[in-house]
Amino acid sequence: MTTKKITDENFEADVLKASKPTVVDFWAEWCSPCKQIGPLLEEISDEMKDQIIIGKHNIDEDPNSPTKYGIRGIPTMLLFKDGQLKATKVGATTKSNIISWIKENI
Repeated sequence: MTTKKITDENFEADVLKASKPTVVDFWAEWCSPCKQIGPLLEEISDEMKDQIIIGKHNIDEDPNSPTKYGIRGIPTMLLFKDGQLKATKVGATTKSNIISWIKENI
């Protein structure tokens, strides 16, 4: 597995202080659209490993970060760069759409 598990405890160190732009996928076990994009994010994580980090944050296990960033629906992907929130993408979409969104924002 190439995506990184993000929790409330490691959010600052692994996302805000990351050496590369980081996409955090907020998801839950019961969310079927989340499960659709999971494998796509794994592929993107492998293909773009030199440019970005992709992490998955389970909203049920760690509810503080989603609340802090105003996550209302899942899946929601947030892209952070240099400790700042740069972009948000809500909902399941295609792999090419996710890659385009990442490239536009890094």
